[in-house]
Amino acid sequence: MKTGKTATQIILNAVIVVLAVIGIILMLTRASEDGSLQASGIENFKFYTVLSNVFCGLVALVQLVFTALKKDTTKLIPLKLGAVCATTITFVIVAFFFGPLYGWIQFYQGGNLYFHLLEPIVAIIEFLAVRRKSIPFRYAVFAAIPTLLYGIGYTLNILINGIGGPWPDSNDFYAFLSWGWTVGIIIFISITLIAFGLACLFRKLSNRQSLTD
Repeated sequence: MKTGKTATQIILNAVIVVLAVIGIILMLTRASEDGSLQASGIENFKFYTVLSNVFCGLVALVQLVFTALKKDTTKLIPLKLGAVCATTITFVIVAFFFGPLYGWIQFYQGGNLYFHLLEPIVAIIEFLAVRRKSIPFRYAVFAAIPTLLYGIGYTLNILINGIGGPWPDSNDFYAFLSWGWTVGIIIFISITLIAFGLACLFRKLSNRQSLTD
């Protein structure tokens, strides 16, 4: 990898790590607010937003370590693709679904500013700015797996523990089942397909860049 590209990779991954750390600190130290998709302390780790951004930050950290040790970073491409897809889903759902439904302000303050906006944007820029070898199609399938697993875990928690109290203090904290199980399952499947679609898009854009590099 050329020096300029290596520097770009290092800088952008370092920014992702810093944003993830700041987001985690704010998430753990600030109290939740009524009526918003927030919880207190470690309970925030139940949210897809938090898990996806923490995952993205960890992958970026590993990328930095691999670069420092001069190890083959191409092994991280499936994880990189999965991370950028997950954080992009967070960005898109907040911007175009939860924002219009519940109001944008609460989703872009405190730790949410970092997890819903800043880190996803930098993750997208990093993935598209750093040239990578041709990404095989199977990586796009792998990239959708984290989202699928989250949906399965979300559903199992409700099946085992019930929906619980009223929103937002219920196990259906995203209110996906407000319209019934059929609609909820359709939403879960749709989000997983969106993850796969995003993975295909990022793969195509990255491969096109590789051909012109």
